[in-house]
Amino acid sequence: MLLGSQLRRLREARGITREAAGYSIRASESKISRMELGRVSFKTRDVEDLLTLYGIDGEAERESLLSLAREANVAGWWHSYSDVLPSWFPTYVGLEGAAHLIRVYEVQFVHGLLQTEDYARAVVRRGMRGASAADIERRVALRLERQKHLLGDHAPEFHIVLDEAALHRPYGDREVMRGQLRHLIEVSERPHVRLQVMPFAFGGHSGESGAFTLLSFPESDLSDVVYLEQLTSALYLDKREDVAQYEHALKELQQDSPGPEESRGLIRRLAEQV
Repeated sequence: MLLGSQLRRLREARGITREAAGYSIRASESKISRMELGRVSFKTRDVEDLLTLYGIDGEAERESLLSLAREANVAGWWHSYSDVLPSWFPTYVGLEGAAHLIRVYEVQFVHGLLQTEDYARAVVRRGMRGASAADIERRVALRLERQKHLLGDHAPEFHIVLDEAALHRPYGDREVMRGQLRHLIEVSERPHVRLQVMPFAFGGHSGESGAFTLLSFPESDLSDVVYLEQLTSALYLDKREDVAQYEHALKELQQDSPGPEESRGLIRRLAEQV
């Protein structure tokens, strides 16, 4: 998906149509469209030919994009969980693993990367009603596997604004909720994690459209991606004007929410009341 968006920008910058690009690699216009949306695998020869057509002759830039093409065709560890994942989610897990900065606004429940095992199990059970115990456990295992990336040596920066509603809405019993709140306090003290709580008392705010995630990548030439999850699908936005609006909304959420220390105090008070 990241490679596809890069190829699209390069093509548009040169004023080349999808039809002309397709002709250069002996393919159709629709094939170029699917490549640019990240919906098909990439042949290295095709990417090389497109880069030549788009005037990319610098060795470093070509190798960066060709490396992306090779990585795009390698199945990630999460593909072994494809039997219990919705079709749109593996793409997100891959992007999440590649990001060096993850920024989130969450309102319904605690974000998956910050969930305890018991809380995650309660969330999955609620969302997968009728699923077998084995499928539920596999989904929980995937969530815990994702968390290893956040806690590893090369963990990304993780900035999250949690709506206070997520801290009050019960998933599991009182013990599960108390454990989850204490876990949030502990994780929020890690140097690469910035957790803020948007309190009820603030009233209306810039997160009125619902939860979203902003993913940024270490390669300077790769655009940020906004992830929006829906009931039966997900949207991945990478156009600069779209990303800019979500960045503005998140910046306002961060400015309007109490800072990390004050937010930890709010969570401590809630934990004592559970």
